[in-house]
Amino acid sequence: MESLKRALAGSLHQPGDPGYSALATPWNLAVQTTPAAVVEAANAQDVVEAVRFAAANGLPVAVQATGHGIASDLAGALLVHTGRLDECTVDPAGWARTGAGTTWKAVLAAGAQHGLAGLSGSAPGVSVAGYTSGGGIGPMARTFGAASDRVRSLEVVTGDGQIRHVTAETEPELFWGLRGGKGSLGIITALEFDLLPLPVIYAGALFFGAESAADVVLAWSEWCPTLPPEATTSLALMQLPPLPGVPEQLGGKFTVAVRYVFTGSPDDGARWLAPIRAAGVPLIDAVQSMPSSLIGAVHSDPEDALPVQEASCLLASFPAEGAQTLLRAVGPESNSPQLLVEIRQFGGALSKEPDVASALCHRDAGFGLYSVGVAAPPALPGIAAHAAGLSRAMADWSFGGSLPNFSAGAGAAGFAGSYTQEVLARLAGLAGHYDPEALFRLGQVPAR
Repeated sequence: MESLKRALAGSLHQPGDPGYSALATPWNLAVQTTPAAVVEAANAQDVVEAVRFAAANGLPVAVQATGHGIASDLAGALLVHTGRLDECTVDPAGWARTGAGTTWKAVLAAGAQHGLAGLSGSAPGVSVAGYTSGGGIGPMARTFGAASDRVRSLEVVTGDGQIRHVTAETEPELFWGLRGGKGSLGIITALEFDLLPLPVIYAGALFFGAESAADVVLAWSEWCPTLPPEATTSLALMQLPPLPGVPEQLGGKFTVAVRYVFTGSPDDGARWLAPIRAAGVPLIDAVQSMPSSLIGAVHSDPEDALPVQEASCLLASFPAEGAQTLLRAVGPESNSPQLLVEIRQFGGALSKEPDVASALCHRDAGFGLYSVGVAAPPALPGIAAHAAGLSRAMADWSFGGSLPNFSAGAGAAGFAGSYTQEVLARLAGLAGHYDPEALFRLGQVPAR
């Protein structure tokens, strides 16, 4: 460890050192991590040094920036923290270069100065690199596809200790696998990607009370198939606690939120949204024209770390019968322990393969079902059991599988479920080539 410390421009933190706990703690506080040490990388060469040291000493390697993808205890691992790799360069011509620690929030703010938007997720506080490596399916996915489809190039440190500049022309196989393969092929240190000339969107959320839940959920299931690709929407059944920052109309109550982003004109956006506005009397109607840089306000996902239990699955469809089943399982009379159960509509541009193929699978799923429960860790297994029951209840409309960015807590089985057998075998072959010592064997990696 002392030899590694001397080789770094950044810092090395071992158990008991100041800073170790803060850097090793993931966003999900229910996961207790105990890495052997944390490398706080100051540049890409620090990542190279960490990977080479791990290979020489038989240590597995993990990586985190914001910590949203960490789901194991990392016992004995060398954790590479990339938060200081926070480069953010936006070119007015319509592209950006970011470091591994840069968040979408920074990109959106920088792009707004030039009328440009990026394909961030619902929570812009996550890193661009981690989100994009899992495909990146966000609140404009039906219009513009996945974030990984917009990548121009990546810089990555592979398991053989090499730093590589990866494009579709220079290393086509690695370019394919890094876009959707999550952390299975190396540690991304920087990437370049296209932005969109989209300064304004018509977006926000409508919130309804428990008395309107059935009408709104059924209306949403009938409304989704009518929508054009300019619209991306999701439905959330929520039980938010009465905490500071939670609107009084929502705190401590069962509510239904319809999230909506429309990339065309505000008048057209309002016209398409009219059936939902008419489905009940909104407690809050926050759908309006807004700068695209404020897209995080649509979902208002929490940024502070929490102890959570997450689960997800994909649906082929969400008909009226599915809506009624969902209401029985997690509606206002269900006594559900989930903080939130959300259904996101897919389709549109997302269902089309990009010009340069990637490892992102299941593009033809109709919807994604996602649940999150928040509680002290002893109560989380009960929440997990309930989520499993919800998945079984919705089995008649199941698509099968999952998505990489929603499978962090599902281990190897969850990772495998994010891909077809053909893609999983191809990823495993690439991992065997670029990571011969299986350094990245923790978390979301293909078995080999």
